[in-house]
Parts: sequence; C-alpha cells; structure tokens
Amino acid sequence: AVAAAWIVAGGDPWIALVLAFAAGVVSGIVTADLSLRFGILHILASILTMIALFSINIRIMGRPNIALLGETTILTDFANLAVPMYQIRPLLMLVICMACMAMLTYFLLTEAGLALRATGNNARMVRSVGSNSNMYIYIGLGLSNGLVALAGCLFAQTSGFADVTSGVGTIVVGLAAVILGETLFNSRTIWIAIVATVLGSIIYRIVIAFALSFGIFGLKASDLNLITALLVTGALLAPTLRRKLIDKFSK
Repeated sequence: AVAAAWIVAGGDPWIALVLAFAAGVVSGIVTADLSLRFGILHILASILTMIALFSINIRIMGRPNIALLGETTILTDFANLAVPMYQIRPLLMLVICMACMAMLTYFLLTEAGLALRATGNNARMVRSVGSNSNMYIYIGLGLSNGLVALAGCLFAQTSGFADVTSGVGTIVVGLAAVILGETLFNSRTIWIAIVATVLGSIIYRIVIAFALSFGIFGLKASDLNLITALLVTGALLAPTLRRKLIDKFSK
C-alpha cells in the first residue's frame, strides 16, 4: 500500500522498496509493543495488528486497490533491454531475493544475530546472562515484517496493482514454505536454512500449480485452500514419519 501510493504520487520506485520495508518494520514494532509492553498474547497481538493494517492500508491508498499499469516501476528501467519482460521479471526478483538472503545470513551470523536466534530458542536463558531479550524480540519482529512488506512491494510492482486483500492467506503460504524447506533440506547451517525456505516457497507454488493445472484427482481452482491444508499437513507429518522410518530400518 505504501509503495503503490508513493509510486502513483510520482515517487521513485526504488525508494518505494525502502519505504515499504520501513513501514513493515514499524508494523513489527507495534506487534512487539502490544505483546511486551501491554502483555497481550503474542499471537493475538499479531492478529490485532493485521486487522488494524487492513483499514490503515485503505487509508494510505485512499481506496481498496490501486492500479500501477502505466506507472514507473522497478521493471521500467529494464524495458529497453533486448530481453523479454517475462525473463527480466524472474531474474530481477532472483537478484533481489539473493541480496536479501545474503544480508540476512550475514546479520544472523553476527553477535546480535546470534543473540536474536538465542532469544527465539530460549528467551529466559538470554535474560539469565544479562542480555535484553525484549530488544531482540523488537529487532526480530521488525526485521521479519520489514521483509514481508518488501515482498508485498515487489509483488505490487511486478503485478501492476496493489489490493488490500492481496495478503489474505499469505501467512499459510509462508508457513508451508518454511515447513517444506526444513523438511526437504534439514540443516542447522544458517545459510542453508535460509536457502531452504526460499526453495520451499518455490516448491509449494510448483505443487499448487501442478495440482490445479492438470486436474489431479479432479481438483479445481476452488480447491486451493484444501490443497494448501493437505500440503501443510503433509509437511508437518513428514519429519515424524521420516524419523520413524529411520528408526525402523536402523534396528
């Protein structure tokens, strides 16, 4: 919403990426504040922020959706190249994605990143050694929501529109991507875990497209939520089933 409103107002599309990321960081900080300062259950705090942002996004755009067709986007700078746009779009997204992955990996390997990871595993332990776990929760939620908003900005610019309902159900897609990635590429190495998450999201989309395109088991577009639920359930059960198989054949 922030990126679309900025671009329509004549703003630079690359600056829109920064503004969208900043807006996401603020949203994450609000969620953390509701949970830490006011003692609201963290899941409920995130839901409350999400509900509020639905109306805030409409306020920012001035209407439920904004068309970006004909506006200057990050793809416009590459329009004059002798390469089809259907090739430029995924290549540009790949470069941006790899840059984000590299910066995130670098951060998580620093002392602050290690403290952030430790807070996620055991916040009580972090407090016991004199570190401020709340600060790292703010950082974690701010960073994660910033990346989500950045992804939304890229989606709006490459799709040619921003709609207030575009994010509905995305949390399930994200969950499926993480679970699939961790299941298929199980590793304790940070950079492999991050790559696995990206690959998990790609695999998820491929499976969904394959199931709907070829009509496997008579599936239709209206069965998208059912396919997603089954896929996430299968991914959740996969580690347990794999562990049982390993135990069975190792005896």
